[in-house]
Amino acid sequence: MKEFQPISVRGAIGTYRGAFTAIFVISAFVNLLMLTGPIFMLQVYDRVLASNSVPTLLGLAGIALMLYFVGGLLDILRLRALTRIAMRVYSRLSGPAFRANMKMPLIAGRRAAGVSPYRDVEAIRRFLGSPGPAAICDLPFMPAYFLIIFVFHPWLGMLAVAGGIFIACLVVTNEFLSRKPSKNLSESSGLQSTLISSTRRNADVITAMGMGDSLSNRYSGAVEQHYQRQQAVSDHSNLFSSVIKMLRLMLQSAMLGLGAYLVIQQEVTAGVMIAASIIMARALAPIEQAVSHWPSFVASRQAAGRLDETFKACAEAGDTAGLPMPKSTLRVEGLATAAPGEQDLFLQGVDFELNAGDGLGVVGPSGSGKSSLARALVGIWPSLAGSVRLDGATLDQWSLTERGRFIGYLPQDVELFEGTVAENICRFAAEPDIEAILQAAEAASIHHMIAGLPEGYQTQIGEAGTLLSAGQRQRLGLARALYGNPFLLVLDEPNSNLDTVGERALTDAMNAARARGGIVIVIAHRPSALAAVNKTLMIQNGAQVQFGDRDEMLRKVVPAQRSTAQHRSKIDAV
Repeated sequence: MKEFQPISVRGAIGTYRGAFTAIFVISAFVNLLMLTGPIFMLQVYDRVLASNSVPTLLGLAGIALMLYFVGGLLDILRLRALTRIAMRVYSRLSGPAFRANMKMPLIAGRRAAGVSPYRDVEAIRRFLGSPGPAAICDLPFMPAYFLIIFVFHPWLGMLAVAGGIFIACLVVTNEFLSRKPSKNLSESSGLQSTLISSTRRNADVITAMGMGDSLSNRYSGAVEQHYQRQQAVSDHSNLFSSVIKMLRLMLQSAMLGLGAYLVIQQEVTAGVMIAASIIMARALAPIEQAVSHWPSFVASRQAAGRLDETFKACAEAGDTAGLPMPKSTLRVEGLATAAPGEQDLFLQGVDFELNAGDGLGVVGPSGSGKSSLARALVGIWPSLAGSVRLDGATLDQWSLTERGRFIGYLPQDVELFEGTVAENICRFAAEPDIEAILQAAEAASIHHMIAGLPEGYQTQIGEAGTLLSAGQRQRLGLARALYGNPFLLVLDEPNSNLDTVGERALTDAMNAARARGGIVIVIAHRPSALAAVNKTLMIQNGAQVQFGDRDEMLRKVVPAQRSTAQHRSKIDAV
């Protein structure tokens, strides 16, 4: 099983190859029926006017009307089919894009700020559902129109081919000149999205500290930059679109003028003159339509390239199928880690082993690397050296979903999701275990608190749990970490927002986890968090300093800290 199945944009679109073939066949009939107008004009000028036959005119008009109707229906069918294909491709890519969106920050770190797989999928959907693909399907039929004009007269055909070649050169030029502006536009759009999401996520901090005006000015600057890039892309597209439209009209008039000359020379009929002009306009129309949709096409192509790179970066090596859940040991061997996408080590030289039922308290000054260790232990940050092994197997030998069955994690900043209390506790499982939810709530000692909410476990907590206090969010996060009785429980500053009752409940939960054979690791600044552990690890300056029995280490560390404090007070007195 792979967490990210190998997928590519080309593969997703290629799944509907048969549908695109059908659209191409429909396009062939649409282009054939587009000859209805020129042929009708040809017959009117050369047959009806020559014979003064009203019945002939009525018969030709009836046939033309029927063909126009059929052509219109086929064109509607083609556009409807493209819309449905676009939604199918969107549906096929949206799941992998959503998962990649979650994983990219853990792979590229801060460099993932401008990467938005979901926005790229939307760009592909917009193009596939637009008339742009239909115009592209019409392009291969241009030579057929030129051939018909050649049949009318070689001079007319040469004029049509020369005009088509010149316009094609403009299209190629437009392609090369539009790449960089379109890429810049996509980047500025990503910056805007990142700023919007971050300000929404931190609205309380922004409001409390009066940062709204500053961030609003920053956003205005981003909008101005995006506006300038959007204007550059639009001006570029409009320039080529207008030039090609002007050339098409000029060529149509030139075809009419050359046809008139040939009529005067009695080399073609007046009907041929009119028909050639109309066919010329129809032959060049797909180019004009394609150019008008060119920015969307370029954005879609660039989005497809980014998506393929993102999917490739997020693809995981195959895990070991059938690997049992760990239940005995945690072994950390020479671990070194850094933030995703970075090479500067935040932590190195960590080496310890814990057995089932052990509890480890990780202590040290702020910024020493304690949270970095917690992230590495649960697989959020990469192991740049050494390894984290559970029962001898490294974390990457399980899929992310399987890891979730034996890992519980409570970060410093508890992030809850919009939904019910029960959904947040069970980690939004598709088939939640009600008994396991109640058990986790009881273990975190929040069952009575939840029962007192307006709708109990079905209470909606709002975006990021805004309807709960900081302490309630932390205890709800603890219940989420305890859901399913995980073997490895990692708690990062779990008592930072807890009162005395909450700290007692935390200690009871940690003791219960150890009693059932789990391993508990707690990052702590306050000594009360160490009441439920039997071992202690000290980290300073991004490196392991000591590891051993809790009581023995505290006997060594506390006197040393007191001695240091007394020494400092003497210096201050002097």
